[in-house]
Amino acid sequence: MANNANYSKIKPVWLLTATLIVLLLPNIVLSITEPMTLMARICNILLPAGVYMMLLSLLRNPARSVWMLFLLIFLSAFQLVLLYLYGHSIIAVDMFLNLVTTNSAEVTELLGSMLPAMIGVTVIFVPILYVAATHARSAAYVISPSLRRLMRRGGLAATIAGAACMAVCYAGDNYRAKDNLYPLNVCYNMYLAVDRSIRTAAYDETSRDFTFGAVATHPADSLPEIYVLVIGETARADNFGLYGYNRDTTPRLSAEEGLIKFPRAYTQSNTTHKSVPMLLSAACAGDYDRIYREKGIIAAFREAGFHTTFLSNQRPNHSFIDIFGCEADSWQFLKETLPADSNLCDLDMLEPVKQLLADRSRPQLIVLHSYGSHFNYHERYPRSMARFTPDLPDKVSPSNRQSLLNAYDNTIAYTDHFLHSLITELRRDNATAALLYTSDHGENIFDDERELFLHASPRPSVYELHVPLLVWLSESYRERHPDTASHLADNTARMVQTSASVFHSMLDIAGISTPLRADSLSVASPRFTTTPYRYLTDRNEAISRDINDK
Repeated sequence: MANNANYSKIKPVWLLTATLIVLLLPNIVLSITEPMTLMARICNILLPAGVYMMLLSLLRNPARSVWMLFLLIFLSAFQLVLLYLYGHSIIAVDMFLNLVTTNSAEVTELLGSMLPAMIGVTVIFVPILYVAATHARSAAYVISPSLRRLMRRGGLAATIAGAACMAVCYAGDNYRAKDNLYPLNVCYNMYLAVDRSIRTAAYDETSRDFTFGAVATHPADSLPEIYVLVIGETARADNFGLYGYNRDTTPRLSAEEGLIKFPRAYTQSNTTHKSVPMLLSAACAGDYDRIYREKGIIAAFREAGFHTTFLSNQRPNHSFIDIFGCEADSWQFLKETLPADSNLCDLDMLEPVKQLLADRSRPQLIVLHSYGSHFNYHERYPRSMARFTPDLPDKVSPSNRQSLLNAYDNTIAYTDHFLHSLITELRRDNATAALLYTSDHGENIFDDERELFLHASPRPSVYELHVPLLVWLSESYRERHPDTASHLADNTARMVQTSASVFHSMLDIAGISTPLRADSLSVASPRFTTTPYRYLTDRNEAISRDINDK
C-alpha cells in the first residue's frame, strides 16, 4: 500500500519528463557511439525530442500519452539492451527476424548474457509504465492547458531546428535519415523485417516453376556414391588445432587421411538464418534475393537422381533453413518433439546416418545441421568429453573468459569427434564418398578491448567471419576422381567465401551438372577464382570489407 501511495504522488509533469528522457536515451547514446558528423548528432537528438514533446502534449492525461507511445518505449528498451550487448548500432532487421526465428530453448540459453541489461531496462522502464497504468483512467491526472501549449511550441521549435540540421546533413555526403535518424531507422528496419517475412511465406508460390535442369555426370558405380554436407554452428577457425591453434582441439581430424583443409575461409554473414540458407542455395551476398525464387542444393541433387536426407540437431524456426531442408526426400528435426529444455549432442545424429548408409542401392546426399558450438557452450558436449577445465562459468563476463574459452574449445573437440565418427562410417565398404564441413559463422569470446560476445553483431568482427572449411574424400573417390581431388588440393591456399562457394563446390564434387553451377566459385574446379571479399549487411546489401581488419 505504501508503494502505491508513493506512486500516486508522482506529478504529471514528472511522468512527462521521465518519459521524454527514456525515449531520448537511445538517441543520446547513439549520438556518441555512431560515426556521425556533429550536425547529424544534433539532429539525432533535437528532431526526435521535438516530435516526442508534441506527441506527449496531444492528450490531457499524460499517463494515456505514455501508453499511446508504448511501441516507441518498447523500441527504446530493446535498443538499450542491444547497446549493452554490442556497444553500438541500431536494432537490426535480423534482430526483429530473430524474434520469430529463434526458438524458446535458444532464448533461454541467451538470457544469461543479457541479464544485466534486462535488469537495467526493467528498473528504468517498469516504474514509468506502472505509474502510467495507475493513472490512465484518472480524470484528475492531467496537465494544464498552458503546459500543453508550452510543450507544443517547444516541440515545434526543436523539430524545426532538427529539420534544419538534417537539411545541412543532406547537403553533405552519405547521410540518409533511414540510416542515421533514430527511431526512423529502426522503424525502417522493422518494415524490412515484415517485408522479408511476407516474401519468405510466399516462397512456395514464387519457386513453384523453378528447376535446376540437374544431371549426374559421374559414371555409374557398383556401389552408389555418398555425399555428406555438414553445416556447423558458431565454429570459428581460430580455435581449430589443425589450423595452428595453440590447443590440440582436433587430434582426430589432424590425423585423417584424405582431409583437405582451407585455412582462409570466410562466411558472408554472421547470422544463422542468412548464412545457412546461402550454404544451401546459390544465393550469396552479391545476389541474395534469388533465395526467394530458387530452390536449394537438396532439390538439385534430387533432380540428378540422388536420394536426399536432411537431419537437424536444431529446432525448426520457420526460416529458409527449414524450407530448403524440407525439399529433401526425408527430413528430421531431432529436437522437434522434445521438451524445450532437452539437450541432444550432435553425435545423436550418427545413428540415423548409419541407418541411411545401410541402404547402398542408390546414390545419396545427406545434409546435417549440427548445434556445434552454440552458446551455452558446456551444454554442447557430454561431461565425459570436457577436456579443458574449468568449463562451467558462473556468469558471462570478460573476467570469466578462460572458463568460457575452455567450454568453447571443448565444443570444437567434440566436433572433431563427431566428424571423425562420420568419416569412419563413410569409410566402411570402401564407399565412393565425400564430406564437406563448414560453419555458418564464428563467435566472439571477449577476444579484445571491444569485449564482444556471441555473434550477429551489427559490425561483425573477424572472429565471427573466419570459419573452418574441410573436405574429406574417401580412397575410392580419390581413385575414381583424381582430377577433382587435385583441384581441391591446389585451391587450399586461396581465400574462399563459403557462402558463395559451398553450393557450387558440392555440385562439382558430386559431378552434378546444371546451368546454375558456376565453376569459378567451386573450390573443386581449376577455374576457381578468388574475388574481393563481400559481406551481406543487415539490409541485404553486399559491401566490401578488409578481412584482415578485426
